[in-house]
Amino acid sequence: MTNLSRRKLILTGLTATAGVSGLGVAARLAQKFGLVPPDHDGVYGPGETLTYASQRLLTRHSLAREFSRSQISKRPLANEIPPFNDAFKRLQAGGFADWRVSVDGLVDRPASFSLAQLKSYPSRSQITEVACEEGWSYIAEWIGVPLSHVLDLVGVQPEARYVVYFSIDPDWWESMDMDDAMHPQTFLTYGMNGNELPVGNGGPLRVRLPRQLGYKSVKYITRLTVTDSMKKFGKGLGSASPEGGYAWYAGI
Repeated sequence: MTNLSRRKLILTGLTATAGVSGLGVAARLAQKFGLVPPDHDGVYGPGETLTYASQRLLTRHSLAREFSRSQISKRPLANEIPPFNDAFKRLQAGGFADWRVSVDGLVDRPASFSLAQLKSYPSRSQITEVACEEGWSYIAEWIGVPLSHVLDLVGVQPEARYVVYFSIDPDWWESMDMDDAMHPQTFLTYGMNGNELPVGNGGPLRVRLPRQLGYKSVKYITRLTVTDSMKKFGKGLGSASPEGGYAWYAGI
């Protein structure tokens, strides 16, 4: 049986059991095939599981829509952010020359990268849309290094399942599975519309995860941790988002 037909069979089973026997049965089937998100418990857990499993079975390698340069928004929205802490202000005063992002966890070669190092690697650009869960959106050109390139440099270990990424704001963190981490459109982004990434839009460094809603593209990134489990991070739900009432997987 081919991978595609096997995936279709699993998805058919997930959908059928969701309709006939309830989401709980579908969730158990998803668990059998390792397609369960960290926030699978609770009232909405079975539904989150069905959404995540269906997306992974059908769209694992799909691309977010890319736009033409003429479609770039004239005024990209810099949404409200919390007051910057002293550490950010010190780095900003120095032109972010000392900004670093560390990579640790299940990697062979833990490392710390400066902005200059990240900019020295092969860069990529994409013109994609930031879609906010609150209803607004904008299109911009994003310039950066694919996260997969950085992960290849540090050597991700076989048991890795997630990449957790942290802002300089200690309460702002998210995670993604390895499919999204290695996806060609997932960037560590340092540029926007041909210029440096503005602070209001996440500069000097943000994750750009265009296949998911905007809150997954965390700003001011300083640390990445590769892990096989989310249980030791926060409340074990995968990120700060489900702790605040949002879904861990926010696929578009």
